[in-house]
Amino acid sequence: MPVVMGTAGHIDHGKTSLVRALTGIDCDRLEEEKRRGITIELGFAFCDLPGAGPEGGRLGIVDVPGHERFVKNMVAGASGIDFVMLVIAADEGVMPQTREHLEICSLLGIRHGLVALTKVDMVDPEWLDLAQEDVAGFLAGTFLEGAPIFPVSSTTGQGLDALREHLAMLERELRPVRRSDLFRLPVDRVFTMKGHGTVVTGTMVSGSVKVGDEVVLYPGGAQTKVRSLQSHGGPVDVAPAGRRTAVNVQGLDVEDVQRGDVLAHPGTLFPSLRWMTRLTCLSSAPTPLKNRTEVHFHHGAREVLARLYFPDRDKLAPGETALCEVRFTEPMVGVAGDRCVVRSFSPLRTVAGGAVLHPLGLDLRRKDAEFADKLALLEGLPDVHEAGDAATQEAATQSLLRLAGSAGARFAQLSVLTNLESKRLDKALQALGAKGQVFCFDRDERAYVDAETVRRPGAGCPARAAEYHAREPLKPGMARGALSAGWGRGLHPKLVHFIIERLLKAGELVAEGDVLRLPGHKVSLASDQEGLRAKIRAAYAEGGSSPPNAKDVLEPLGLEFKEAAAVFKLLQDAGELVKVKDGLYFPGPVMADLKARVAAWFDTHDDLDPAGFKELSGGLSRKYVIPLLEYFDKERVTIRVGDKRQLRGR
Repeated sequence: MPVVMGTAGHIDHGKTSLVRALTGIDCDRLEEEKRRGITIELGFAFCDLPGAGPEGGRLGIVDVPGHERFVKNMVAGASGIDFVMLVIAADEGVMPQTREHLEICSLLGIRHGLVALTKVDMVDPEWLDLAQEDVAGFLAGTFLEGAPIFPVSSTTGQGLDALREHLAMLERELRPVRRSDLFRLPVDRVFTMKGHGTVVTGTMVSGSVKVGDEVVLYPGGAQTKVRSLQSHGGPVDVAPAGRRTAVNVQGLDVEDVQRGDVLAHPGTLFPSLRWMTRLTCLSSAPTPLKNRTEVHFHHGAREVLARLYFPDRDKLAPGETALCEVRFTEPMVGVAGDRCVVRSFSPLRTVAGGAVLHPLGLDLRRKDAEFADKLALLEGLPDVHEAGDAATQEAATQSLLRLAGSAGARFAQLSVLTNLESKRLDKALQALGAKGQVFCFDRDERAYVDAETVRRPGAGCPARAAEYHAREPLKPGMARGALSAGWGRGLHPKLVHFIIERLLKAGELVAEGDVLRLPGHKVSLASDQEGLRAKIRAAYAEGGSSPPNAKDVLEPLGLEFKEAAAVFKLLQDAGELVKVKDGLYFPGPVMADLKARVAAWFDTHDDLDPAGFKELSGGLSRKYVIPLLEYFDKERVTIRVGDKRQLRGR
């Protein structure tokens, strides 16, 4: 993988001059920079190092401004680097931005670097020795403690060869491990090139992109296409992670792009107004960071206003580290493990920084019954991208799915939450699935949930079915919607279906069409209900083709219809009674006979009127004739034409 070095240090300590001496490239490209003699914007260069082999040897360089007014630009440039060259002028020594830049590099997770002690041609040997001692003392306790210090002069060339040799060694040894499957290019510069259109540049933090790829500008979501690519001054067809890359995008104007936007493939990043971070307040911070503190939040090449919320405390004292929810004024996109820097709102100075734990927004409230559990899960989240241990990766993936709760998470979201390569994430999910610890409830969307999310609502279903059977003993079972009423509210329909299907597969429930029941449930009548069934059957058998009204059957028994409705339904299901209309039932055999007579009538007649029906039925009264004719219409045996019926379908 290509290696990127960044400069850091106070204004006018010779960062840009040193880069020019090493590379021959002047990073100050703006007219104002040349006129004022200071770096304002980020500058970019590359250096072919001695002893370069076929696998590398070309070092990318990001030159940052040193003026305190442009620290935000410095953060944007430092976010994509692998090691830092801290530049300190021998004649001035350590200055305010020397300290702040070193703190920023530390907060961004940079762990390697060196010191270039510049302008040595302007001091005598004794002063140079004192300057080196002073710098070594300043670096004590920082990630650069013990780092080599190279006395150099951009004017005379003194020490440059030794510096190049060391840079070549670092370039060989610090080949970083970057994700190959998640293309991200934080935009730190945008401009128009004549004949090409809009060009965006940045240090590609992961993945790769090729000419012709469909890409999206996050967080806004503008879609575009890669027209051409350049890296280190030349055109390329494919740009890998770690390279300074210029992307010529199609269909976008310069005004459509902001510094800090992220170029990525569609559907791979997820804008959010809230992140959960692990934040460290610098020991040098003048005051604690309190809840609701407004700050300037820096991530990648983006700066946005935000407020800090500490879920387990009211403030974060200097030197302390804690969980912190950051709420933004505009959406942000990130990946777990990304580094961030926090600067106070006023006066502007770096006060804190840390790592992103959960970049998709997490509902975390102190009054929540699961607050303590969620807090513990967040506290225990490791940086699985750096950890090669499969068990650690599985544990982190399961913890993130537990935090996702009933909403679950899609594979693409888990890719951002774990920062794992797709193959590793897939392997972790398969291992967890084999152990029954997570489930894929939607294969089309590759959506997953933790096993506990499935177990809890499913555990109560047999009890709910038992209650229903006790309440409705004459019904064969309950509808799926009735079973999931309450616990299924707010769940993805496919998750509800998945939970019920698991219960069916386990034999805890049985499905008969759209009806669910317990395995042992059978429709049965109590002894008094069996007697009631016999009496109703006898009453209708006696009535024959002139059946009584249901009310007349039940009144002598001292019952309302609603009390016997289940028995009537059971007789209907068994075919012993046929409901013609509310309160009017005919015995099954009688109704079958009437249907046969109607069919026979139409063998010799074209139509049927009430008088004809009375004749064929053997003299039924009008109170039966009209309801029966309407019943045959409803059953699609006949069709009404005026006051007569005709055989449907003739």
